[in-house]
Amino acid sequence: MKNRKTPMKEQSPESRRRNFEEVALGYTLEEALEEAQRCLQCPTHPCVSGCPVEIDIPGFIRKLRDGKLEESYRILKSYNNLPAVCGRVCPQEVQCESRCVVGKMKDSEPVAIGRLERFVADWAAENLEEDVKPLAGSKKEKVAVVGSGPAGLTAAADLAKMGYHVDIFEAFHKPGGVLVYGIPEFRLPKRIVEREVSYIRKLGVNFHLNTVVGKTVKVKELLSEYDAVFIGTGAGTPKFMGIPGTNLNGVYSANEFLTRVNLMKAYLFPEYDTPIRVGKKVAVIGAGNTAMDAARSALRLGAEKVYIVYRRTEREMPARREEYHHALEEGIEFLWLTLPIRYIGDANGNVEAMECVRMELKEADGSGRPRPVPIEGSNFVLEVDMVIEAIGQGPNRVLLSEFPGLELNERGYIKADEDTGATSVKGVFAGGDIVTGAATVIKAMGAGKKAAQFIHSYLTGEWNPWQK
Repeated sequence: MKNRKTPMKEQSPESRRRNFEEVALGYTLEEALEEAQRCLQCPTHPCVSGCPVEIDIPGFIRKLRDGKLEESYRILKSYNNLPAVCGRVCPQEVQCESRCVVGKMKDSEPVAIGRLERFVADWAAENLEEDVKPLAGSKKEKVAVVGSGPAGLTAAADLAKMGYHVDIFEAFHKPGGVLVYGIPEFRLPKRIVEREVSYIRKLGVNFHLNTVVGKTVKVKELLSEYDAVFIGTGAGTPKFMGIPGTNLNGVYSANEFLTRVNLMKAYLFPEYDTPIRVGKKVAVIGAGNTAMDAARSALRLGAEKVYIVYRRTEREMPARREEYHHALEEGIEFLWLTLPIRYIGDANGNVEAMECVRMELKEADGSGRPRPVPIEGSNFVLEVDMVIEAIGQGPNRVLLSEFPGLELNERGYIKADEDTGATSVKGVFAGGDIVTGAATVIKAMGAGKKAAQFIHSYLTGEWNPWQK
């Protein structure tokens, strides 16, 4: 047995630096079969316990290995409504693949579960005619889902499969939430999200786009019209450094920058009427996946030099290693142990530089990571004409402020039972980033899946946590 993963072809760094086409090109059938042979089919299935939606991973790989691709896809789809999405953006290295027995063997890499999932989902899209029966509506109860990101889509699809009438309310003009506004085309093409959403529509789920719950539709209307409500609005409100110069022209939040680029197609201006100004020297503050996405998008939009500025080191960086590796290959420069303390503008109010200070790491802080401390007298000025802050996001308050009786935690997120998604309001459930804070797509999907099961239990009268 090979001890390394079957490589997946990618666009060369020289080519992809100036285009938004997908970086990773996927497996061929021969490559997928070769990789599937590495799975040991362990009787204890440790990989499944690492998956928030508990996909039968050995099962779908076994069918693939046997050449039964349609059966492999059916297994995947019975657990996961968005397999082509998860095969591309899930952090498998810290979830299913981290528990793979093959990966525990000396000098071996785990089975490439994510790449196989992507292959099977893409094969099905090209080769199968999905005969989806509209299952929603056979039961009389109605469920409202607020937000069409991974948590909302998963909850809606599972509830529709159970026969419930489901309406999804989405503030943007396209469904998908962070999948469409936050993740660039070169990591997750929009056609992939549209394909998965199309499947959910075929189940009978209704989408109400350009609809802001709390404004366009009042919370009171939802509570009176629907038998249960699931809130999966995510965490889309950007946080800011709050340092002098934040209001200068050319200083963006990653949320605004990526939304303009991804959802509003600013990179196709003037074909699409959403301009965005990209500088020649760009600094992205932060080192998570969002920072990588913003930096690599700026590069593709024509920036000559892109820095990622982070106050800790590579070791503490929260981004996926794969995305970090891709960013390095494309020429992004990383400035570790560096903190901006003010942005400097020109006479016209445009950012032209930022003052930074060098940091050193001390004992761990509340997050368990080493605490960065400024080094006195280490200040320096970095010449930049665009800054993108990617330092995290918080809950959207529009809905929460309009929702009477909904309890929030000290960070402003919804208090919901970890196992069931039940909130303080009868019949109202929540899951995903609006409960946990920013996490992963698959964790949000797991929360949506779990909540759908308990919404069903609640609506059938089997379970009622609000009953006294």
